[in-house]
Amino acid sequence: MARMLALFCAAALLSACQLPNPYRPPPQQQPVPGGTPSLPSPTPPVQIPPPVESQPAPPEVPPPQPPRSYELGAAARSLVEQAHAQAAAGNYAVAASSIERALRIEPNNPLLWIELGQVRQSEANYVQAENLARKGLSLASGDPRTQASAWRLIAQALQGRGRGPEASEAHARADALAPH
Repeated sequence: MARMLALFCAAALLSACQLPNPYRPPPQQQPVPGGTPSLPSPTPPVQIPPPVESQPAPPEVPPPQPPRSYELGAAARSLVEQAHAQAAAGNYAVAASSIERALRIEPNNPLLWIELGQVRQSEANYVQAENLARKGLSLASGDPRTQASAWRLIAQALQGRGRGPEASEAHARADALAPH
């Protein structure tokens, strides 16, 4: 049994010697005595087809979108109406609370941020009114009417803070978006 195993191992070793070594470069061709060296036959070059003449595709332009228009949902509209009545009665804290409730319903509606800014403007809290109007402006993309409302509130807040030139610029921006 041991003898057969030894013969098998020897046969395996000899057959492995016959396989080409992938790590050894192929042997160099020896020049033929009295003749030219034999070269491998060249492979024909790959033919690349000429480029097809075509017009570049025009860039895709999305169809023009109509201006966006923000509106309040029924629940938010009801809360804003309550806030208007509360503010008219001089109860600004309750009015702000009503609008904040509406903001929990529609947090990304710029109209509500502007409404809250108007309540703060009525309280003479001009810095907060401006900040709330700018928040509404940032959310009002695509709606020039709402953007103009935000710029008008910004102008009023700036005017209240005694920053007349900046207020004039904000008024001009509002008028450029949606003239009175």
